[in-house]
Amino acid sequence: MYLTTEEQVFRDASIVGASIDGHSPALSQTPKQLADIVSRFAATGGWLDRVRLRNGSRWYERMHLGPDYDIWAISWMPGQSTGFHDHGNSSGAFVVITGALEEYRPGEPAVMIPPNTPRAFGPDYAHDVRNTSTAPAISIHAYSPPLSEMNEYELDGDELILRGQALERVGTTHAGPPTIEQTLAAARSRLRRFSPLDAFDAVARKGAVLVDIRPEQQRSLEGTIPGALIIERNVLEWRFDPSSSARLPIATDHDLQVIVICSEGYTSSLAAVALKELGLRRATDVEGGFQGWRLAGLPTESQVISS
Repeated sequence: MYLTTEEQVFRDASIVGASIDGHSPALSQTPKQLADIVSRFAATGGWLDRVRLRNGSRWYERMHLGPDYDIWAISWMPGQSTGFHDHGNSSGAFVVITGALEEYRPGEPAVMIPPNTPRAFGPDYAHDVRNTSTAPAISIHAYSPPLSEMNEYELDGDELILRGQALERVGTTHAGPPTIEQTLAAARSRLRRFSPLDAFDAVARKGAVLVDIRPEQQRSLEGTIPGALIIERNVLEWRFDPSSSARLPIATDHDLQVIVICSEGYTSSLAAVALKELGLRRATDVEGGFQGWRLAGLPTESQVISS
């Protein structure tokens, strides 16, 4: 039976009708699994004859679309780049096949990505990938769920600002205000979020302030964190704005590092960005919230502390 190039590639990778790594197609892939997917797909080599080099802009083509992930090939001429962007709700991974690419993140040094070194990330990840070399580059990318949207950003100092709330849809158009998922992704792109362990260390060793914004009923059900300030969300900005008459005694300047924690790490991201808007440039939040803190084995208390 005659097979097209794409069918041959996926037969060679043992993923015709199934996930490339043996997982059920109904399940989303983790960043680690996506890193394995791009490496194994790249190794088949059967897709190379479809790649084109284009001077005006990057060439790209979707090589595979399944229920839980898709795979793209991209070529990069010298000087071509993506600009700062995220990947909507999708996790992702990519691997350079030939040439070299550089990855840029706000406030971080550029990272050179050599061939055969997969780079993976979660859904809240924004970056700019560039070919700063003098030779073309080719890369393979995978996303789970399959890529459906990308938000673009402008760099303002060390922060990313959503470009006109613009949304790039893959194969569709979009009109209207951003969704809460887009708003959350834009907020998180402006934060250097802390793991629970990093947050604990910042409070214990570096003078950061951990602020629990969960409502009283939630604290009663879940527990509290020893030493955390309990400041419910509706008064947060007034407590930390140095110019506010209702500020806390510790809120004397904008250099205070405030680490916000909620139950699961969603509301806290929006709250931390609200503090950044007030000039508290070091404000951030805790990945996974109180649930992640407890799973990390960090100190908690069961008694209720009134706000």
